[in-house]
Amino acid sequence: MRRKVKNRNIPGEDLVYKSEKVSKLINYVMERGKKNTARTIVYSAFDILKAKKPELEPLEVFELALKNTGPLMEIRSRRVGGANYQVPHEVRPERRFALSMRWVLAAAKAKKGRPMHEKLADEILAASNNEGEAVKKKDNVHKMAEANKAFAHFAW
Repeated sequence: MRRKVKNRNIPGEDLVYKSEKVSKLINYVMERGKKNTARTIVYSAFDILKAKKPELEPLEVFELALKNTGPLMEIRSRRVGGANYQVPHEVRPERRFALSMRWVLAAAKAKKGRPMHEKLADEILAASNNEGEAVKKKDNVHKMAEANKAFAHFAW
């Protein structure tokens, strides 16, 4: 068994919302070290969320979107006796957060023809309503895990 990682790099809280999750989102959005550009994109997306859903705080909508897109089960390949089996495993909370964030951003980047902050806001809003590409991705992962439930006894 692998040893536990002692010193994970945890980013500090972001400037506006005082949240580590928003700070991680900014780091995920960032390309080529341009953090101010990433901050502008994320905060603009949150402003759009505030305009579209004034009854909820943008941070609440974002956290609901992460909860709706985070997978509970996933499959991992396991080689047993010369055959590869897709074995379902539970997803650790850190990985669930990372996958959720990655899928929301990938879905936003896949859309074309609009500024990134609009695409990101739309995807977060869709994910908070249990819709959108990131939620479809989570459902596909769950279906694969459900289909391979027969191989769960290989998980050890």
